[in-house]
Amino acid sequence: MSTNLPNNLDNQEIDLSQISKKINNFFDGIRSKIYHTILYFQKNAKIFFTLTLVGAGLGLYLDTATEQFSNEMVVIPNFESTDYLYTKIDLIQSKIKERDTVFLKSIGISSPKNVVQIEIEPIIDIYSFINKSRPITDNAQSSQNFELVKLLSEDGDIKKVVTDKITSKNYANHKISIKTKDKISNKNTLEPLLNYLNTNDYFNNIKESKLNSINIKISENQGIISQINGLINQFSSAINSPQKSDKLVYYNENTQLNDVLKNKENLISETAYLKLQLIDLSKTIKDTSSVINIKDNEKLNNKLKFFLPLIFIFIFIFVGFVKNFYKKEALKALNKK
Repeated sequence: MSTNLPNNLDNQEIDLSQISKKINNFFDGIRSKIYHTILYFQKNAKIFFTLTLVGAGLGLYLDTATEQFSNEMVVIPNFESTDYLYTKIDLIQSKIKERDTVFLKSIGISSPKNVVQIEIEPIIDIYSFINKSRPITDNAQSSQNFELVKLLSEDGDIKKVVTDKITSKNYANHKISIKTKDKISNKNTLEPLLNYLNTNDYFNNIKESKLNSINIKISENQGIISQINGLINQFSSAINSPQKSDKLVYYNENTQLNDVLKNKENLISETAYLKLQLIDLSKTIKDTSSVINIKDNEKLNNKLKFFLPLIFIFIFIFVGFVKNFYKKEALKALNKK
């Protein structure tokens, strides 16, 4: 027992010394690699500087040459024209891909080569879809929309239902996005596009009929409101008259004044709603807002002047690594022979 103890201690000391040497060697290796890396960059500093200048210059040129602008227009497709709108946008996009400048000029776009892409997507707003703006006397549509969403979400994820293509086409607002090479104006691009989308005779006839009906309804409401005002004025005059009779009590008790006032309030609310409808329904595809000439910074757009120098330097380092690797392997092969 006593003879084995010193041997174990010696072995432990040897193991610790070996571990210490390995640790020192490891750190020496790291220091050596750092030193050689610094020397490598010092040796090739001029090459790296040249690659940086060339890459930045080329990137700046490509950024300018491939510069794009985003243009957006929010529209409301009226008279159930959503499918028509999406079909027309798909048609225009196909013509852009085919570089059919004749077609694009025919719809009024003055610089068809400037247009790179056009697409449309719904603006998802489930709350507005459920609580659709309606006159106070009509809540049926809101209830139907709520029940529809509830039914569709019973067997699936509500998020998928909300973003589903079929559901999303029923949202009020949709965004048309146009990418262009150069800056545009409303006059030379957005207005011609909107005019083209509003040239459908079928929907224009529906629009005229609908607007005519709304104007008739507004006129009738205003007439009824005037009659109610006349009735209220007569009643007020009777109350304030110094010659009161027994008929006043009878008249006061048997007229449903509260119902008349409530009816007037509903008619005023409906008339206000209908006047807003005249604005919203003034076009089949009604534009509500637009933003143009937003510089596109997505992906590598306008970033090549930063990425190209790094890419060139990486390629140079990689080629140097491959050369050194090949030389070492070739030397090993010769030594084996």
